[in-house]
Amino acid sequence: MSILPVPPRRTGDGELGDAELESTALAEPGAVTVIIPTFNEAANVRELLRQLTESVPSRLPCEVLFVDDSTDGTPAAIAEAAQDCPFPVAVIHRDEPVGGLGGAVVEGLRTAGSEWIVVMDADLQHPPSLVPELVAAGERTTADLVVASRYVDGGSRAGLAGGYRVAVSRAATWLTKGLFPRRLRGISDPMSGFFAIRRGAVTADGLRPLGYKILLELAVRCRPQQVAEVPFVFRDRFAGESKSTAREGGRFLRHLVELRTASAPARMMAFGLIGLTGFVPNLLALYGLTGAGMHYLPAEIVANQFGVAWNFLLIELLLFRNRRAHRHWADRVGRFALLANADLLLRIPLIALFVGELGMEVLPATALAMLATFVLRFAGTETLVYLPKGRWRRRSAVPASHPARSARRERSGRP
Repeated sequence: MSILPVPPRRTGDGELGDAELESTALAEPGAVTVIIPTFNEAANVRELLRQLTESVPSRLPCEVLFVDDSTDGTPAAIAEAAQDCPFPVAVIHRDEPVGGLGGAVVEGLRTAGSEWIVVMDADLQHPPSLVPELVAAGERTTADLVVASRYVDGGSRAGLAGGYRVAVSRAATWLTKGLFPRRLRGISDPMSGFFAIRRGAVTADGLRPLGYKILLELAVRCRPQQVAEVPFVFRDRFAGESKSTAREGGRFLRHLVELRTASAPARMMAFGLIGLTGFVPNLLALYGLTGAGMHYLPAEIVANQFGVAWNFLLIELLLFRNRRAHRHWADRVGRFALLANADLLLRIPLIALFVGELGMEVLPATALAMLATFVLRFAGTETLVYLPKGRWRRRSAVPASHPARSARRERSGRP
């Protein structure tokens, strides 16, 4: 990763765009860092910086930080265009685009030190003229998060190309608000990529984004106390091609699962639902094996492994995706299979204990044994197959000597 500060060139009077701020009634603006993640946006950055220069008034202390994952000439285009800007511009170029667009924003959050952070796209679908208004709304309302929304009065999603994208955007909005009704209260557009957030409301090292819906990640994990919204018109892309793909859609769905299963009770529920789906491959395999002439007892043992394999794949992909790096895949497979098959061996002695020693009827004893072995299997999977979350977080925490932070200190003059 390389960090490339671009020195600004001040214009004659430095009074660009003051008229833009007058209507916002912002008495004492806090400094703002505009974070712009880029991936092959060389054709857009000059116009973007030009519009930012016209929109951000000189009395609003501002700096722009591009976090770039490009394979084209975007960093060079930024360096050239930045020479005409009256505010500091810097580029963090990442060699590995970890976390996608959301990961790029988190990298910027680690570097930003301004009171306010505005996140926006580079394709000019987010109007730069709205940056002062986002900060002004936060100052007026004392909100921690200000969202530019397409779904409040005065907003529009006009820049979404075609009915398909409109339908997908609407469905994603309904899904996220349905999954997180309390944490997204007051946010009409959780899919928005254009927002302002107070630096004090963000703990960058606690974020684990997957894909491009960073607002959802921030709202759910950071839980800002107060939220405000301003309307905006989602515009047509200025140049280049959309980065929205089916693969990004898949990452979004995985991201939702990870956020929804962040707590142990939620993970246990998801673990149980995945276990229920394992009956399908189990029964299909049993039907095929017995139909081929195998005795039902060995067929049951073999068929159970199909359900175990199915459950393992879903748990790996959906439930413990972020905890796979600490054990080799073969080790995880072996441990998971051992726990899953031990469930069968443990259930029969438990049923016998409940019936013989506690005097329970067979059916309730069986149900209680199944519940007990399920809880034990979930706990064993968390602790024996996948490392506890606390250890994973400590290992993944960014040290104080992180290069982006060091670069920030150098640019600001702080020790």
